[in-house]
Amino acid sequence: METYTYEKINERGDPMGRKYILPGGTGFLGQELAKELLARGDEVIVLTRGSNRTEGGISYLSWDGETLGDWADVIEGADGVINFTGRSVNCLYTKANRKEILSSRIDSVQVLHQAINQCHQPPEVFIQASSLAIFGDTREVCDENAPHGDNFSVEVCERWEEAFFAEDLPQTRQIALRIGFVLGKDGGALEPLQKLAKYGLGGTIGSGEQYISWLHIEDLNAMILECLANDKEGVYNATGPSPVTNRTFMKTLRDALGKGWSPPAPSPFVRLGAVLFMRADPGLALTGRNCIPKRFLDEGFRFKYTDLDVTLRELTH
Repeated sequence: METYTYEKINERGDPMGRKYILPGGTGFLGQELAKELLARGDEVIVLTRGSNRTEGGISYLSWDGETLGDWADVIEGADGVINFTGRSVNCLYTKANRKEILSSRIDSVQVLHQAINQCHQPPEVFIQASSLAIFGDTREVCDENAPHGDNFSVEVCERWEEAFFAEDLPQTRQIALRIGFVLGKDGGALEPLQKLAKYGLGGTIGSGEQYISWLHIEDLNAMILECLANDKEGVYNATGPSPVTNRTFMKTLRDALGKGWSPPAPSPFVRLGAVLFMRADPGLALTGRNCIPKRFLDEGFRFKYTDLDVTLRELTH
């Protein structure tokens, strides 16, 4: 893995850590990035709907994700903002949930723009965590310029990114990372599938032909660090270079766990189970996209994890 160094020094010429703000950084992705930044000697402030506190070297500062408040003071002089804010999509798409999914994303982007615009010393970079869901359900290879899909998730992503790039921030680079299916230990997208496989329920889901564009959490963190350190702007697919079908992913996961054949879950059962038991939209399991990180690859990014079998065996043991 490449090492990213920063040349920020104090008046005596000594190296200094940088200050990064992580709105919505209490989830798996935010916490993993926070640990990476702390290990490099940086200061990390997470904006949360919870209470003000300090835990594990991370400062947590309360905000509501939609209105300016005292929290905005920490944006002044920050080196970067990495926004993970957004209501979870792992739910039923009721009218109320759809409204909250959309508003939580757009409101946070807009209020962060307001906070940055009032800074005398604005952040060097504003990174927005977006989603590959913008491409809809497709088996065609999708790079950053591929056509968008046509469903609720696509609409959310389009309006989200439109709001993000609507504001011109002359002194702040803006980057939208369309993040894929992130694999890591003790959380993230892998955890529920691992539990199913351990109990003999890790069979093919639906047709099994839907694609999973996966990447390791370490590679995602390295992508973010590269965006912080280098002059990148615009939209990037933040996913690995080797997407696989659901059928291949589930078999590879079973093999990694030492599990044999598991019964498949036909689409009608997935739809029924998702609504009745998981209380989530069935499309989360039955759709997929075949995406590649073309811009990162063209710019020389080197992945640490490209072999799914090796990755899953490491993460599940």
